[in-house]
Amino acid sequence: MKKTALLYWAPGGNVEKAAHSIVAQFEQGTIELKDVAGFDLKRLNEFDQFIFGCATIGAEIWLDAKADNKWNEFFVKTEQLSFAGKKFALYGLGDQVKYPDYFVDSLGYLKTEIEKRGGTIVGEWPTAGYSFTDSEGAEKGMFYGLALDEDHQPELSHERIVKWVALVKQAFSK
Repeated sequence: MKKTALLYWAPGGNVEKAAHSIVAQFEQGTIELKDVAGFDLKRLNEFDQFIFGCATIGAEIWLDAKADNKWNEFFVKTEQLSFAGKKFALYGLGDQVKYPDYFVDSLGYLKTEIEKRGGTIVGEWPTAGYSFTDSEGAEKGMFYGLALDEDHQPELSHERIVKWVALVKQAFSK
């Protein structure tokens, strides 16, 4: 059976809450859940598929975000590694009202870094039902993963997670 890890950053907030909600949609014990800072990179090859989650940072350029952003560290440390043959599903949290020009930009950052290492992105999600002006995390009417807005659409998160996880399960099973 293919092994799956869900890695997220930052702990203690809505990104972690969403991680637990996503894991709950899978059979118990089939996904290893870790914040990205607590994941041992030596174990990367133990997993065939990943779910990565993070929040949009509210900065125009990802690297202008907080210096303690653990996704930056993860991708620096994995720069010379290959993700070939591995599947990645992404979820991102953002605020489409306060940051309509950067809504879930983090999905674009994750996609770019994963594809640089040869990984395959699965689990695109439609942009319909959201109200934003721009996003590095979307193209041609689709987000690169699940977009959640706990600030302005929290009532939609559970249903979106359930539907998205069904899509991810199909993609992971192929």
